Amino acid sequence: MEVLLAVLVMLVLIGVSHVLGRYVPFIPVPLIQIALGVAVAVVPSGIHLPLSPELFFVLFIAPLLYNDGKHTPRDELWRLRAPILLLAVGLVFITVFVVGYAIHWMIPSIPLPAAFGLAAILSPTDAVAVSSLAGRIRIPKSLMRLLEGEALMNDASGLVAFKFAMAAAVTGVFSLPQATFSFFLISIGGLVVGAVLAFLITWLRMVLRRSGMEDVTMHMLLQILTPFLLYLIAEELGMSGILAAVAGGIVHAVESDRSEAATMKLKVVSSSTWSVILFILNGLVFVILGLQIPDVSKIILNDPAFNNFEVIGYAILIFLMLIVLRFLWTFAFTRVERLRGTGAEKKSLGFKMLVMTSFSGVRGAVTLAGAFSIPFVLNSGEAFPQRNLIIFLAATVILLSLIAASVLLPLLTRKQGAKNETEKESLEQQFQIKVLSEAIKAIHQERTEENDTAVTSVIADYKKLILQIRMITASRKNEAPSRKKENELRLMALQEEREYARRLLEKGEITREHANQFFKTLDQVELILANRFHLWKMMGKLFLRRFQAMFRAAESGRPTLLPAGGDFNALRNIKMQTCEAAIHEVRKVRCEDNEQEALGVIAYYNSMLDRLARFPLTARGIKDERYEEQKKELHWVGIQAERDEVQSLYEQGEITREMAGKLRGFIREREASTFEADEIG
Repeated sequence: MEVLLAVLVMLVLIGVSHVLGRYVPFIPVPLIQIALGVAVAVVPSGIHLPLSPELFFVLFIAPLLYNDGKHTPRDELWRLRAPILLLAVGLVFITVFVVGYAIHWMIPSIPLPAAFGLAAILSPTDAVAVSSLAGRIRIPKSLMRLLEGEALMNDASGLVAFKFAMAAAVTGVFSLPQATFSFFLISIGGLVVGAVLAFLITWLRMVLRRSGMEDVTMHMLLQILTPFLLYLIAEELGMSGILAAVAGGIVHAVESDRSEAATMKLKVVSSSTWSVILFILNGLVFVILGLQIPDVSKIILNDPAFNNFEVIGYAILIFLMLIVLRFLWTFAFTRVERLRGTGAEKKSLGFKMLVMTSFSGVRGAVTLAGAFSIPFVLNSGEAFPQRNLIIFLAATVILLSLIAASVLLPLLTRKQGAKNETEKESLEQQFQIKVLSEAIKAIHQERTEENDTAVTSVIADYKKLILQIRMITASRKNEAPSRKKENELRLMALQEEREYARRLLEKGEITREHANQFFKTLDQVELILANRFHLWKMMGKLFLRRFQAMFRAAESGRPTLLPAGGDFNALRNIKMQTCEAAIHEVRKVRCEDNEQEALGVIAYYNSMLDRLARFPLTARGIKDERYEEQKKELHWVGIQAERDEVQSLYEQGEITREMAGKLRGFIREREASTFEADEIG
């Protein structure tokens, strides 16, 4: 019952941490989870959950690294193989020797093999912590790929080095040739075992599908069991279970790319199930880490044999050594690559990127789990020297790395703010468009055969709003060169419409009567364009007014310039085809010099296409209750997507709190008007 209660409390803490993260996005969720774990552990009758290293690795690290291997781009891993191996293997062993000797020199009571063990367990970065920080900090893509690849590999190298250091500490015997051979055997063996087992499991799933067993639940059970089987079997064979899980994830991704056998339903269920599992496991890793810290700290801080300030100073010095060593190693590698002139590394990294790389190597729960696996006694029967101090130092370095990355990386990746009001307004309008674009994506995902017309209508409303924002931006710039470019693009687009209509006439796809009417309309538009008077508004009204007049005349029996009935659809189809042709022509000439003007013209034509697509329904005044209900639902889907995007931009540091407030106000105003319109309609 106590274990069940502890699990339930930890799950609640995960939920609470994400709620708090929405209100204090400048604090990473992992730090909030650690703090909540500490708080629960220190309260009277709090949860005290002993950390079992073996259970922790198989239950948490195996599935998390399996998932990382499944989703890390393989081409990026291969392209960055040299720096990844140098960080994941080379830097690990350099850290073991340099930091290990330094620890023994600072704290002589820690024997040299034990100091090597502490350095080994501090050397690997944590893939979970790196991924958690990346969600809030705008780490450059290339650096993020490097960190992910490093974190996938260096757990194995660090843990293997830790294993040999502990064996030397316990037995007093160490052989470098044997340790080197064992390292390569364990590492390569783990990769091979993981790949072979993953292929066998994939083959088994394929056989089951071919035999008619398409039960999604059973196939999901096999997927969930896969990382645990890979880890346990590899460890049982004396190989690296961590690398086996990584290799299995990569093989799974390769097979998924090649095979189309998996049903869409299985893919959807798999994605949803794994997202929940990973959400829980990621949270539990840091909550459990927080639960361990009070007990670890209490032993050392309450022990009169230790000077608290001195011990904390040791932890800070060790952390600084790790950062400096990582900086120097990365700098040396980039300098060598630049001198060799190989590939994309012909230029050495700038100081800012080197600092970011150094502080991005955060430590996590893997380090603490390794520290807890230190044996209590030596072969001689004596207590392992300074075991509690080693665990305390490891825990403190973990906290320091997380805090330093959380504070410094946002400062290094922060974009410069707008310098004046004009720039602020321009940025606000850009983010308004970005938010509205996310709403359009969300509404697109809701499209079905039943609500297709409603989706088209709501998306047209959003595109009209985006067009209005673009028009406001353009009018505020009020630059003659911009107006001239836009005028030229509009004339070019109209000419393309005219030419396309002529080609349709020559092919016999439209009648002479329809072509003449269409050309007359284009002539009027060109006249308006020449005067540059209410261009966008007049063009839209012109076409809609003609269509409406045609329908009114057809219903009343009065003559009209356009034939009634099916001839309207013919004219509408002409306009839709020429709009597509105009968009294609503008895209061909779009370049950096006319980017904004071209986007404005394309946006107008897209808006016209959407309005024409839904025009038959609105022109006839047909009111379908189900259609109106669908529109209401889609409007709320869009508004919620807008809110989510604003929060995401704020959490990622793209926008300030002030900007987020303005964007939310913008959403609230439209929400109120949408509600009023829906109620009246």
